[in-house]
Amino acid sequence: MVHQSWQRSLESVLIPCLAVLAALVLFGGFCALAGANPLEVYAAIYKAAFGSWNAWQNTLIRASPLMLTGLCTALPARLGLVIIGNEGALVFGALLAVLVGLACGSGLPGGLVIGLMALASLLAGGLWIMVVGALRHYRGVNETISSLLMNYLAIALMNHLVEGPLRDPNFVTKPSSYEIAQTAWLGALPGSRIHFGLIYGALACLIAYFLIQRTTFGFATRSTGENIRAARMAGLPVGQLTLAICFLGGSCAGLAGMVEIAAVQRRLNESIVSNYGYAGVLVAFVSRHNPLAMVLVSVLLGGILASGGILQRSLNLPDATVLVFQGIVFLCVLYSDSLYGRLFSGFFKKIDYKSVAIHRAR
Repeated sequence: MVHQSWQRSLESVLIPCLAVLAALVLFGGFCALAGANPLEVYAAIYKAAFGSWNAWQNTLIRASPLMLTGLCTALPARLGLVIIGNEGALVFGALLAVLVGLACGSGLPGGLVIGLMALASLLAGGLWIMVVGALRHYRGVNETISSLLMNYLAIALMNHLVEGPLRDPNFVTKPSSYEIAQTAWLGALPGSRIHFGLIYGALACLIAYFLIQRTTFGFATRSTGENIRAARMAGLPVGQLTLAICFLGGSCAGLAGMVEIAAVQRRLNESIVSNYGYAGVLVAFVSRHNPLAMVLVSVLLGGILASGGILQRSLNLPDATVLVFQGIVFLCVLYSDSLYGRLFSGFFKKIDYKSVAIHRAR
């Protein structure tokens, strides 16, 4: 019915906004308990995130991996899966990107090396999360728990290799891999420090939106997510859809790992575990798994991440304060899911749509 579509449209906009507003109020209370003026905290966050061109660059640099890791949760969610293995896929993608980059060295053209690194990270992240989908479909293992455990497995594997075969002996205090060749570094947009990973992230979100909303594959995925039993009765290949959508989501997170290596870190070490994967889960839920909305949400969350340093310097708040903010937003967004279908239900029930239609006909 028309009023139901209006109800869904209003709720899809208002409920996330109300959730974020509630999170701001709760975070303000936390800051007050920590001895800081909430208004000063919000002003400092805005200044660090969007107050100048330099601030915008810091924000957009952090937004690019968030777009990619967010897709690792958003795409499987359209099939009804809750995947939180973004961090593991990012780390595993970064690991394979470094291996390919070191193997190629400086003997090949830079563009070719970057392409091979990107391909390796896409395959690595995709296969990493596809394992989660296979466990879910064929063995009934809960995908949320298995994907979470896969994070620790990827980090442990990375630490083992960095502290062993890949370790650069010149780094004593902080075990790190050898640095990839300078020809394999990912460049920046002209006149800025913003690397091309931002373009990768935005394009990935656009492609994901087209794939889910404008293709038969996307229609089959959405139909299966709404009612998996009916999808099986209709003859849809649920197993193939599960493996494919998990591979696509994981490949995006794997590409984020390659971007962090080629554009920021240049070598592999524990710094690659920077919580971009877990923040991507928040991006996916706040945007309601809409790839286009994820671009805006990633920029906003990237700005919050960029403000951690200024909160510590100017207001004597811990650098982890932004992580507290993320956690509060995530809890508010999760709670807001219970409001869908109920926020305007009483209002719409009071309206006699049949009488309104008769009146309009007269």
